[in-house]
Amino acid sequence: MKAQTQRQLRAGELVRRAVADIIAEGHLHDPHLKGVSVTITEARVSPDLRHATCFIAALGRGDVDKVADALNHASGFLQKELGRQIEMKFTPKLRFTPDDSFDAAAKVDDVLARPSVRRDLDHGDD
Repeated sequence: MKAQTQRQLRAGELVRRAVADIIAEGHLHDPHLKGVSVTITEARVSPDLRHATCFIAALGRGDVDKVADALNHASGFLQKELGRQIEMKFTPKLRFTPDDSFDAAAKVDDVLARPSVRRDLDHGDD
C-alpha cells in the first residue's frame, strides 16, 4: 500500500474529526447504534480526496460489524452533514470498516506474554 501524502493525511484528520462530531451529535437512530460509543480511529482519504474510509471501534454493547453496517447505511446522511462542516472542493464519499489494529496488537501482546517467549526475550540481553 502506498504511503499517504501530507495532503491526504490532513484531509483524513479533518474528515475523522468531523465525522466523529457528527456521530456524537446523536442524529443517527439505528438500533445497532443505541448504547454504543463509536470511535473513529482513522480516516484514510483517496489521492483524489473523493473517497474516505473511516476505521471504527465500538465501545459498549455493540457488535462492531453491525455498527459499521449501520454507519454505511447512514453514509449518505453523514456525507451531507460532513459537507456542511468541512471546506473541501469535494465532500468525500464515506465508507466505514471495523478497525482490527487493536485485535492485532492484543494478539502480539499475548504472544509476547507466553512463558517461552518471555524466557527468550529475557535471555536475549545476555
